[in-house]
Amino acid sequence: MVNPKSLFFGALVATLALPAHAINVQLDADGQWNAFKVSDLESLGGGVEWIDNNDTSTPLHGTPLSFVFEVAAGSVGTLTVVDASFAGDTFKLTNFGNDFGVTSAVAAGTYEDPVDAGVDVGAALLDPRFSSGAFTLAAGSYRIGGLLQQSVTFDGAPLNSTLGGLRLIVAAVPEPGSVALLFAGLGLMASVARRRRG
Repeated sequence: MVNPKSLFFGALVATLALPAHAINVQLDADGQWNAFKVSDLESLGGGVEWIDNNDTSTPLHGTPLSFVFEVAAGSVGTLTVVDASFAGDTFKLTNFGNDFGVTSAVAAGTYEDPVDAGVDVGAALLDPRFSSGAFTLAAGSYRIGGLLQQSVTFDGAPLNSTLGGLRLIVAAVPEPGSVALLFAGLGLMASVARRRRG
């Protein structure tokens, strides 16, 4: 005979062992900033992974957030990520859960003496006190997530709360024939310029 308590605890353990589901947001290659948030208080798992920056009353608020997109064959992408809150935070990025890269190293900031860009991601990108990264992407499918690697401190302890943004720009890769033609034209212009000088 099966013990009902064993069934209950077995089901509970199985439920807790399930991987956390992520919200996948389609990232358009339009160069527009897309916001994310980090907050160990609002994260459903209590971690420092990227979560949605929308209204905290939404049912999935606190769920891990990933950005999904494709870079088409014959194209190259540039993904830019920046800390957009208090200067001093850095991010570790993942692609399909695997390590992908990190944003630039910056001096750790403090909440007591903040350098604050608010939510102006563009201003933060231009300020070297804010961590950022630009990643070149080959053709393929991507699911980019991230987590806080270094946090601003509050009373000596990590604050573990920030805002950030990312954007994607995709451009066509020039065909080899076009590149060869460009170099041939540049060589011709250089030889004409040398003849005029000499």
